[in-house]
Amino acid sequence: MKRFLATTFLLGLMSAQAPLSAYEEPTPRTITVSGDAEMKVAPDEVVLTLGVETRHKELAEVKRLNDLRMKEVLAAALAAGVAAKDIRTDYLNLQPDYVFTGHRRNFIEYIQRTTIVVTLRDVSKFETLLTSVLQAGVEYIHGVDFRTSELRKYRDEARSLAMKAAKEKAIALAGALGQKVGKPRSIQEGSGGWWSSYGGWWGRGYQNMSQNVSQSAGGSGSSQDGPLAPGTLSVRGNVTITFDLE
Repeated sequence: MKRFLATTFLLGLMSAQAPLSAYEEPTPRTITVSGDAEMKVAPDEVVLTLGVETRHKELAEVKRLNDLRMKEVLAAALAAGVAAKDIRTDYLNLQPDYVFTGHRRNFIEYIQRTTIVVTLRDVSKFETLLTSVLQAGVEYIHGVDFRTSELRKYRDEARSLAMKAAKEKAIALAGALGQKVGKPRSIQEGSGGWWSSYGGWWGRGYQNMSQNVSQSAGGSGSSQDGPLAPGTLSVRGNVTITFDLE
C-alpha cells in the first residue's frame, strides 16, 4: 500500500513538472519597417549675424566710434523693414592690441568688436537689408540663415507622411508573402531634421531611406529672380513601426 501511494505521488509530481513550453504563448508574428518623408518648404524669415569692428588708441574714442557705427547699422536695419524686437546684440569684445619687439610689448590701439543678430520676417526684403547694413558700416557677415516660422507644423506633417509610408511598405511586403498587416505593436520616431542651402543640416542625422515620400508645402517665400534666391528648406521625418501579422 505504501509503495502504491509513493508511485501515485511520483506520477503526480512528474505531471505537475511537465514542460512549461507546452503552455507558453507562441512567439508573435510581426513585421518591422521604417518610413521617411521630406517636406519642401519656402522660407518666410531670414536671420543675419552681422559684425562691426572699430579701432583707436583712445579707449573712450574706440567705444564712441563703435556706438556710432552700431546706431547707423540699427537705423539701416529698421529702415529696411526689421522690427526693433528682432534686433539683439549677440557678442561684444573690447581689448588692447599689442606688437612685440624683442622682449618688449608695445601698445598699438584698442579694438572693439560687436556682433548683432537681425531677424527679417519678410524674405523679399533680404537683398535690400543686406545692402543697407553694408553701406551703414557692417564689416563682417558671420551668418545667413533662411528659416520657416512654422517648423513645428511641417515636422508634424513630415512625421505623419513617414508613418503612412511605413504602413504602405508593411502592407506591400506582407502582401507579397500572402500575409495581412494587423495592429501596430510599437512606433519609434527616428532621426530627422531640416536642411537649408545656406545653413546646412539642423537636427539629427538622416538614415534608413528605404521608403520615402516627398511633398511640397505652400509658402510665400521670395522671388527667385535676384542673385541671392533662398530656394527651399527640406524638413524631414523618420519612423520605425512594428506591426502584427494576421
